[in-house]
Amino acid sequence: MSSVHIRPVRTKKEEMVFIKFQWKVYEGNPYWVPPLLMDRKKLIDRKGNPFYQHAEMELFLAERDGEVVGRIGAIVNHNHIKEHGENIGFFGFFECLDDQDVANALFDGAKQWLKRKGVNAMRGPASPSVNDEYGLLIDGFDKFPAILMPYNPAYYRQLVESYGFRKAKDLFTYEVHKEKVFSEKLTRISEILKKREGWVFRSLNMKEFDREVMTIRELYNRGWERNWGEVPMTQEEFEYVAKDLKPIVNPNLVIIAEKHGKPAGFALSLPDLNMVLKDNKKGYLIPALIRMLVFKKRIERIRIIILGVLPEYLNSGIGGVLFYETGRRSVEEGYDYGEAGWIVEDNVMMNRGAELLNGVKTKTYRVYELPLN
Repeated sequence: MSSVHIRPVRTKKEEMVFIKFQWKVYEGNPYWVPPLLMDRKKLIDRKGNPFYQHAEMELFLAERDGEVVGRIGAIVNHNHIKEHGENIGFFGFFECLDDQDVANALFDGAKQWLKRKGVNAMRGPASPSVNDEYGLLIDGFDKFPAILMPYNPAYYRQLVESYGFRKAKDLFTYEVHKEKVFSEKLTRISEILKKREGWVFRSLNMKEFDREVMTIRELYNRGWERNWGEVPMTQEEFEYVAKDLKPIVNPNLVIIAEKHGKPAGFALSLPDLNMVLKDNKKGYLIPALIRMLVFKKRIERIRIIILGVLPEYLNSGIGGVLFYETGRRSVEEGYDYGEAGWIVEDNVMMNRGAELLNGVKTKTYRVYELPLN
């Protein structure tokens, strides 16, 4: 068998080859949701995406006999190193045919680049960060991925582990159905906290969108600062993401919890557009917009993306009430069920919160790590 050649991506044309390689890997896979080409371009845009103001990335293509057979990205997130005090890099955007030689060549290429950057371990997949698509799906291949969640073939686990990667953390998602989410106990606790403790749960004010984004950014960065692998988002990053999400946000599903008028926590859920984008086979924007407009009522699921409170309120019970309030509002908006996640395996309180709503664990994503000796 001929050897595998690894080369860096240098031109816009090569970037498009890098992006479109996914279509080759997932051809015939009924559960893969084709991404929007425009979104993929923005994700790897090292000039326009503010993530790369504090990060470096090199993209690689693997070729055999002139044919592209794999791809990978190598990333150094300097804010992660600063925040966590660990000298590590990341791999991401990994896509590969079912061929260990190709996978090994890709990981070798990423490893050598990261070693030249001076880091001593490689973690991933992170595409390109913990705030984007994170983790390798290892359980739940017979279910469609929710919006902004990754999907990959089952054989990727073997390719990754055979190279020498070992588990760093598992991330869980839970499915929550409207028939099971409500209980008398949870309803009672929610009403007590609202009336006796003075908690108020309000919707996102779209008329003050920019100001609301700043409030949510502060809550996010403070509320998640102790979570494993989390890195505070810069103002530019948060505004960049918010601009993309604004057209699809349902303000009633962005809930800000206030104590005596001061923001103390929030929950962000989005309609799961993947339920209609799964048939947008080529990833073009205009057909996607048409599908979202025409088939909007077919969206039965939401994704509960973020839910949490400031550290001083962790033991107040308000996290469970945010879960309850999200479920209640989702049903009012006409959604039948939701996917909550991801949640780190050892985040006891959030996993208990999902179980309190009778959530069923449906998918597991794994983050891997490899020392760079």
